[in-house]
Amino acid sequence: MSLEDLQAYRPALTPPADLADRWAATLTQARRHDVDVRVEPVKSGLTVVDVFDVTFAGFGGDPVRAWLQRPAGAQGPLPVVVEYNGYGGGRGLPHERLFWAAAGYAYLFMDTRGQGSAWGSGGHTADASAGAAAGDPAHPGFMTRGVRDFDTFYFRRLLTDAVRAVDAVRTIHGIDPDRVVVAGGSQGGGLAIGVAGLVDGLAAVLPDVPFLCHIRRGVEVSDADPYGEVARYLSVHRGAVDDVFRTLAYVDGVHLGARATAPALFSVALMDPVCPPSTVFAAFHAYGGPAQIEIYPFNGHEGGQGHHQVRQLAWLATVLDPWRSNHDTR
Repeated sequence: MSLEDLQAYRPALTPPADLADRWAATLTQARRHDVDVRVEPVKSGLTVVDVFDVTFAGFGGDPVRAWLQRPAGAQGPLPVVVEYNGYGGGRGLPHERLFWAAAGYAYLFMDTRGQGSAWGSGGHTADASAGAAAGDPAHPGFMTRGVRDFDTFYFRRLLTDAVRAVDAVRTIHGIDPDRVVVAGGSQGGGLAIGVAGLVDGLAAVLPDVPFLCHIRRGVEVSDADPYGEVARYLSVHRGAVDDVFRTLAYVDGVHLGARATAPALFSVALMDPVCPPSTVFAAFHAYGGPAQIEIYPFNGHEGGQGHHQVRQLAWLATVLDPWRSNHDTR
C-alpha cells in the first residue's frame, strides 16, 4: 500500500463476542495465585545501575523471571518501563539493556516463557502450564501451539504473564504504581498493546513495529515467520482455518488495543516483511487511547532502532511531565 492508503486503512474487523468475558475469566483465574514477587539483588559489575533478579507468578501461578534495573541509589518512587521481548528471545543478561535505567527510569524486562533459544543470550522461564496442548500437532515455533482453542493457546499464557508483570512491578518498593509504561518491539509490541487493553491505569504504551496485529492479514500477505508458521500449519490442517483464526482473534492487537485508554507512541517500518505496515496501521487506527505513530519509510523489521529510542524518550518525557514536576530523583 502507498503511505496515503495506509493512513486511511481502517478495516472493519469484529472482535469475538466473548472477548472481554474470556479474558476477564483468564485473569481472574491467574490472580487467584498470589503474585509472589521475589526481588534479589544481583552483583552485575555495573556501578551506575542497580540490578535485581525478579520472579513473579504468571499464568497458572508459574514462576516467570525478569530483570529489574534502577539508577544506582535512586530513592523513588520511580516511573517504570515494563518491556516485553521479541519472538524467540529470552531475558538474556542484565547488562545488555541499560537504556531506560540510564535515562532515570526503573526498568523491568520480562522473560518469555518457553522461548529464549532462537537468538540472544537465552531465557530462564519454562512454559510450565502447557499441559496437554504441548502434545498437539503444531508447526515449529510458538504461533500454532494449542491454536485450535483459546484455552490451550500459547499466547493466552504469555499475554497473561505480561499482565501479571504489571501486577508484580506495582508491588515493588520504590516503584510508582501510577506511572507504569509498557513497551516492546515486534512480539513485545503486540504484547504491550494487549496489556494496554487488559490493564487499567497505565501511564503510556510504546509498541514498536508490533506483531500480533490484524493477524489474518499478516498471515495472508507476509511470507516471513512468525506469520508464515500459521500459513504452513493451515496448508496441512486444511479444515482448521476457522478454528485457528477464531483463536488468534483473542490476542489480536486490533481488538485488544481498541479497549485501551493510555496514550501510545507506535512505530512502523514501511519495508517491514515481518510485520506488514498495513497490520500496524490497522492496530494504530483501532487503538482506543490517544496515539501517535512514527514512520520509517526505508526500514525493514529493525524499524527506527536507536533513532526511535530518542523519539520514545522525548515523547515519554512529555507524557510523564506531571510526574517529573513533583518527583526529583537526582
